[in-house]
Amino acid sequence: MSFGTTRRLPRTTSRRAAAVAALVLAGLLAAPAATSAAAPTALAAPDIPLANVKAHLTQFQSIATANGGNRAHGRTGYRASLDYVKARLDAAGFTTTVQQFTSSGSTGYNLIADWPGGDPGQVLMAGAHLDSVTSGAGINDNGSGSAAVLETALAVSRAQLQPTRHLRFAWWGAEELGLVGSRYYVNNLPAAERARISGYINLDMVGSPNPGYFVYDDDPAIEKVFKDWYSGIGVPTEIETEGDGRSDHASFKNAGIPVGGLFTGAGRTKTAAQASKWGGTAGVAFDRCYHSSCDTTANIDDTALDRNSDALAHAVWTLGTAAPPPPGDVYETTTDVAIPDNGAAVTSALTVSGRTGNAPAALRVGVDIKHTWRGDLVIDLLAPDGSAYRLKNSSGSDSADNVITTYTVDASSEAANGTWRLRVQDVAAQDTGYIDSWKLTF
Repeated sequence: MSFGTTRRLPRTTSRRAAAVAALVLAGLLAAPAATSAAAPTALAAPDIPLANVKAHLTQFQSIATANGGNRAHGRTGYRASLDYVKARLDAAGFTTTVQQFTSSGSTGYNLIADWPGGDPGQVLMAGAHLDSVTSGAGINDNGSGSAAVLETALAVSRAQLQPTRHLRFAWWGAEELGLVGSRYYVNNLPAAERARISGYINLDMVGSPNPGYFVYDDDPAIEKVFKDWYSGIGVPTEIETEGDGRSDHASFKNAGIPVGGLFTGAGRTKTAAQASKWGGTAGVAFDRCYHSSCDTTANIDDTALDRNSDALAHAVWTLGTAAPPPPGDVYETTTDVAIPDNGAAVTSALTVSGRTGNAPAALRVGVDIKHTWRGDLVIDLLAPDGSAYRLKNSSGSDSADNVITTYTVDASSEAANGTWRLRVQDVAAQDTGYIDSWKLTF
């Protein structure tokens, strides 16, 4: 436990470098060309061959057909799917780990694949759930996302990519039972390991036969990478709302990890306006075979699958190979603030001064809260004008200790100077804690 007052740490960059840092962070490490002739920039991603992605879907279909028609948690088709993906990754030079958990009386499995190299303190993850429902093969939901992530990982191997961030790919079990596998993974990571994950990208249903082009609006920098890519090929996007919080990114988001992702729609009906800009059929679901036996290899739109596979590769290359940002200026308070059990919200204040203009589009909020059940906590950042930015929601299933992580907030509409506050509320009984310290990095 530490005691102290608000302090500004020594300046680590000049004013010019600080301005560059803000621009770099605004694009989540997409460094502008003017930084330095010698500075490394993000590499261009390769085209992901659609034929390769579809070949994986054919394998998933064959596995389902040979195993009772599905690839669901606890069924032989799921484990066969995982073994197929693992074998491809092992042959490509990844270090793979199979993580076991139990759900509904059956053993479940997550598959984690690490590519060698990159900064272990900055881990970029991309993942998809590998399981289907019991009623079908689950080729769009979510063979499509699983195949796109797999082929992107294999493209990393073919390129022998040397990323600046450490790259990790994942395939989750028992998503269809309530995000069980991804939640198990996140909840069992030590706090220090969670803090090293700088971003998680989720693909769930990216080949819907009547597709829309939806982008998650969670982390602003990951969102920007996807929107910019789609803008570059002349395809409009919309914010994903149908499945918000219903796929594996929620497990990471609830732990304060920046998330983003892609989606082509599930059971919701495509509107006339959406059909006008994307094509397809208005008045019909994005995926008429959602959670049904007809979710087979015939239930895929090739164009959507191809685009989303390429968009994922672009994000992995852009975020994974760009120059790391300058350290930035750090403002920190180490004054302890007790958090009452199941009580009123408390705030901890720190003052930022001497800056010009607004805060960055990727303001980093480092939080160190000691608490015996972090799922009880709701955390917000309050800007000097009182605007609130939700950092963490409560979660009754998150029973681990402490919140020690860094959040990213688009604070570009806020004046940098002034008093910023961290607001924390314990919304359930029987566990206690305190704000140990927190900081803002500009």
